Amino acid sequence: MTTAQSETGRTVTTGIPARLDRLPWSRWHWSVVIGLGTVWILDGLEVTVVGNIAARLSEPGSGLPITSGQVTGIAAALYVAGACAGALFWGRLTDIWGRKKLFMITLAVYLGATALTAIAFDTWWFLLFRFLTGFGIGGEYAAINSAIDELIPAKYRGRVDLIINGSFWLGAVGGSLLSIVALDTDLFPADVGWRLTFALGAVLALVILLVRRHVPESPRWLLIHGRHEEAERIVGGIERRVETEKGEPLPHARGELTIRQRKSVTFTEIARTVFARYRRRSVLGFSLFIGQAFLYNAITFGFGAILTTFFDVPSGSTGYYFAVIALGNFLGPLLLGALFDTVGRRVMISGTYLLSGLLLFGTAWLFDRGSLSAATLTACWCAVLFFASAGASSAYLTVSEVFPMETRAMSIAFFYALGTAAGGISGPLLFADLTGTGEVGDTVLAFQIGAGLMCAAGLVAAFLAVKAERRSLEDIAQPLTAVPPRPTTADAARTGAAAGPEAGPGAPA
Repeated sequence: MTTAQSETGRTVTTGIPARLDRLPWSRWHWSVVIGLGTVWILDGLEVTVVGNIAARLSEPGSGLPITSGQVTGIAAALYVAGACAGALFWGRLTDIWGRKKLFMITLAVYLGATALTAIAFDTWWFLLFRFLTGFGIGGEYAAINSAIDELIPAKYRGRVDLIINGSFWLGAVGGSLLSIVALDTDLFPADVGWRLTFALGAVLALVILLVRRHVPESPRWLLIHGRHEEAERIVGGIERRVETEKGEPLPHARGELTIRQRKSVTFTEIARTVFARYRRRSVLGFSLFIGQAFLYNAITFGFGAILTTFFDVPSGSTGYYFAVIALGNFLGPLLLGALFDTVGRRVMISGTYLLSGLLLFGTAWLFDRGSLSAATLTACWCAVLFFASAGASSAYLTVSEVFPMETRAMSIAFFYALGTAAGGISGPLLFADLTGTGEVGDTVLAFQIGAGLMCAAGLVAAFLAVKAERRSLEDIAQPLTAVPPRPTTADAARTGAAAGPEAGPGAPA
C-alpha cells in the first residue's frame, strides 16, 4: 500500500478489498457468520412469540390488561415503527462510527428492551418496550448487513447474505415451539409462561454479544476513514489464519484502489448519490422492500386468527402450523441461495418475487372456493414462502451491495425504513382488520394485495436488477472517496459516448 498527502486528506492506494475477496472460505468466515448472523434468529423469535401468545395475553389472569387486537395490531405496528426509527438512527451512526461499535450497541439495546418486556405490568409498559426492542433490531439490520457484505468474499456474498437473513425463520420455528411450551398452563401459570419467552430472548442476546466481541471492524470502513494501518493489521491477521488452516499460501490478489480518506459523508452527498446518481437502483430497492413487506404481512399477521376462525384450530396449537411454514421460509434461502451467485441476481430476484406472488394468488383462489383445510392451506403458504423468503432476503442483499461504501449502512436503513413503514406499519393494521372479520372475502383480499405488490416488485427487478454476482463491492459501486484512474486515449474513445446519470464506475451492468 502506498500513501500520499493531498489538500483534502491522505490519498491511499491499497489492495485490501481484493485481498478480502480472493480469500477461500475458512473457519474465520464461519466465526463472522455465527457472530453477526445469529441476530436474525432473535428477530424471528421475537415476532413469532408475540403473534403466538396474543390470545393468551388477552385472557384473564395473564397479568396484562391487553386485548388480542392490541397485541397483533398496535404492538406489532409499534415494533416495526421502532425498527424503522432504529434503522435510520443507528444506520447513520454506523457509517460514521463504524460497523463494530454499532453492532455491539444495537444488540445491547435489544437485550435490555426485551428483558424489560418480560416484566411488563401494564399495557403501556408492554407497548413501550416493544417499540424499543424494534429500535434495537432496526439498527442491527444496517450494521450487520454492512459488516457481513464487507467481510465475506465476493464469490460467496450472495448465498451467505441470503442464508443469514433467512435465519430469521429458524428463530420463528423456535418461537413457535417455545410458545407451545410457554402456553401450557400445566407447566407454567398463565401470567408466567409468556414472560419466560422474552427472558429467553434476552439470554440468547447476551450469548451472542459475548461471541460478537471477536468479530473485527470492517477493514473497508477503516481504510476509508483514515485508519489504514489498523485495516492492514486486521487483513494480515486474517490472511495468516486462513493460510495456516489451508496449509498453503494464498493466491496473489489482483486489483488496487486509490481513495482519498475522509471522516464522514454529509446527508446531502448521500441523497445526491442515492436519488440522482443511482436513482434506478433506488426504485429497485424501494420496490423490493414494499413487495416483500406486504406479502409477509398478508400471511403472517392474522395467520393464527385465520386458522382458528375458518378451520377451528385451537389457539394453543397454531404454533405447530407456524413452525411448518417457518421451516419452509428458511429452506428457500438455504436451497436457492447459491443460485444467486451462479445463475445471477436479476433472474433469481425477479423469479422468486414473481413465483411467490403467483402462488399466493393461487392460494387466494383456492381459499375463496373453500377447497383448503388447515393442513393444505399451510402447505400452500409453505410453497409461497419458500420463494418469497429467498426474494425478501435478496432485498437486503441488493441495497447493501449496489450503493457506495460510504452510504452503505444508511442506504440499508433508508430502504428498510421506507419499505417496512409502508408495508410493516400499515400492513399489520390493514391485514389485522381484514383477517379478523371472519369473512372469507376479506381474507382473500388480504392475500391478493400482498400477491399483487410482490408480482409488481418482481417485474421491476426483471428490468432494473444489477449484475452483482461474484463482483467486488467496489466494482459494483465505486466509493465516493475513490480517486478515478487517469484515462488513456483509448479509454476515453471507448467510454465517451456512455455518459449519463448512471454511467461510469458503479453503474448498473
